[in-house]
Amino acid sequence: MGVGYDSDDNTVEECPLADGLRLVAKQELREDDIIRTHSLRAMRNWIRKHPDIVNCRTDAPFLLRFLRTKKFSVPMAQDMLERYLVIRQLYPQWFSKLDVDDPVISDILDSGYLVPLPGRDEFGRCVMFSCAGRFDPYKYTSADMARVHALIGESLMDDAENQIKGYSYVNDESGLLMGHMTLWSFSDLKRIIRCLQSSTPMRHKSTYFINVPNFADKFFTATVSFLNSKLKSRVKFYSGQKDIQKFIDPKYLPKEYGGEIPLATMIVELKKKLRAKREMLMALDDMKINVNGKGKIISEFDDMQKELTGSFRKLEVD
Repeated sequence: MGVGYDSDDNTVEECPLADGLRLVAKQELREDDIIRTHSLRAMRNWIRKHPDIVNCRTDAPFLLRFLRTKKFSVPMAQDMLERYLVIRQLYPQWFSKLDVDDPVISDILDSGYLVPLPGRDEFGRCVMFSCAGRFDPYKYTSADMARVHALIGESLMDDAENQIKGYSYVNDESGLLMGHMTLWSFSDLKRIIRCLQSSTPMRHKSTYFINVPNFADKFFTATVSFLNSKLKSRVKFYSGQKDIQKFIDPKYLPKEYGGEIPLATMIVELKKKLRAKREMLMALDDMKINVNGKGKIISEFDDMQKELTGSFRKLEVD
C-alpha cells in the first residue's frame, strides 16, 4: 500500500536506544516505549484514513522523524507530515530525484560544498559543514543547491540519534560572491524559509556563520530576521576560522580547517553512504498526496511573499 508500509497494528515494534539516548529522549521529547508505540499506531491509522494521502511510508524510522521533531504531539506531527508531502510535490525541483549519481549533484558533492562531519558536537548533534566558496553560483542553480541539501538531509533523518539530539550547522562564508546572494529569488527564498521552519522533520539546534564578508552583512541580517523566534535565537555569527573550534572538536573538522581528516576523504565516505541509501532516497518520490485538498498549506507560502519582498526592497548591499 505504501513505501515501508506495515499493515499489522498489533505488532510491538522495538526501537532500541542506548541508555544515554533513551534518557535524552525522555527528558527532551517525553518519549518512552508506551508513548512511542501508541503514537506510531495513531500515525499509521491516520495515514490509512487520510482522504488526500495516496502513498506514504509508515515504517517507524520515517514516522519517528515527525513525532520526535514535535515531541510526540501526534496532531502536530501529522500536520508536519502533511506539509512535508505537500512541499515535495509543490517543489520537485528541490526535493525529488535525490540521486547521488546525478552528474550535477555528484559534481557539487565532489566540490566539498556540504558534508556531515564524522564526529558530533559537544551535545552529540550531527554537524553539517558547508563552505560557500566551494559552490559555483555561475555554474549551478539554487535548485541544484537545494537538492544537495535535501539529499544529504534525507540520508540522515532516519537515524535515531539525529532525530533525538538534532543538528548543528557550521557555514563558512569565505569565498562568498555577489552571485551567491542573487542565486535565490525573493519568492524562492521565502519558500525555503517556510520549508525549513514548518515542513522539515529535523531538530535544528544551532547554526553558526563564520567569515561573512562585510558586503554581505545586511543580506544575512535580513535573511535571519525572517526566521521564527526559536530558530533566530539559535543563529550565531563568528569572525574567523579558529572560532569553529569553540563548539566543534578540532579533530572532527576537515584537515583544511585544522582537523585530522582531509575533506576529500570525507567526500568519498559521504558518497559511499549515499550510494548505500540510494534506493531508499529515490523511493521517496513514490510518496503522493492530493495537493488540491491542501489549499490552506499552499496559501501559507504565498502569504509570506509580500512581507519578504517589501523587506528586501529596503535592503541595500554595500
